[in-house]
Amino acid sequence: MEKKNKVYGVIGIKAIMSNWNADFTGRPKSLGTAQIFGSDKALKYPMKKMWDEEGKKVIYIKSHKINEKTGEKIQPLDLDERYQKIFGESVEKKTEPEKVLRNLFLAIDIMNFGATFASKNVNLSITGAVQIGQGFNKYDSSEIITQDILSPFRNSNSENAGASTLGTKIVADECHYVYPFSVNPQNYKNYKEILPEFEGYTEEAYQEFKRASLISATAINTNSKTGCENEFAIFVEEKEGSNLYLANLDQYIKFEKLENEKDNINIEKLKKILNENKDRIEKVEIYYNKITTQIDTEGLECETFDIFESAN
Repeated sequence: MEKKNKVYGVIGIKAIMSNWNADFTGRPKSLGTAQIFGSDKALKYPMKKMWDEEGKKVIYIKSHKINEKTGEKIQPLDLDERYQKIFGESVEKKTEPEKVLRNLFLAIDIMNFGATFASKNVNLSITGAVQIGQGFNKYDSSEIITQDILSPFRNSNSENAGASTLGTKIVADECHYVYPFSVNPQNYKNYKEILPEFEGYTEEAYQEFKRASLISATAINTNSKTGCENEFAIFVEEKEGSNLYLANLDQYIKFEKLENEKDNINIEKLKKILNENKDRIEKVEIYYNKITTQIDTEGLECETFDIFESAN
């Protein structure tokens, strides 16, 4: 079923003694002002990883093959190879772009986030229905910690070949990232006119995005991501046809530490914006970890849910 109304919201990621999104030096990604942030790619990756592990069609995720020429070297698939792996057919010069486009929309990551599909024979660009901004760390007291790690192996190429190698692991002690997002089904309006029987952005695709927004960061379990979890998420759905337009909602959210050891997500400014537009809002849903987190919703018409119970 086609989804017709827009959605605005935020996704909160909590990171304790971990590195949610590293730069090329291995440090948590930051601005020149030293403010820590996470890219949209860092948030999309665990979502795509979760969908891929569940057997859903995902194009933009790394997979590998054995080099047929050498029979040994492991290398990532290129875009055409990944397409062929997922859809069981290659993109040839004679392949109609409409057929490729129809297949691409069968992939859950492209249905949500869009894609730039620049293969050897077909070049397509899809502006995704779901747009995610940069997630800025709202906790002012975050500190970067560098840990020395002793390897159990020696480096035979080193002058000190008799000694074990020494490495480092860089983490932040505590960060609270807040990502703004918007969902605009109208981004696929033109494709409905091009592709017969294509119904556009679907309610099913939105529910998959919503579910991934609540649990995918918690579900991923890599060395650097251990300690990262979905902390909260807010979904604001407009009334169909109301033409509600909201700026990024993360700017209206503040993070605070409370004396009762709970984390407080302060949404006082957000409540003001939403109440000013309540005639054009269908519903507001707030999901959060009620054991560790506090959100005061007094004065706001909304539904609240436990983030982990709701995602299962």
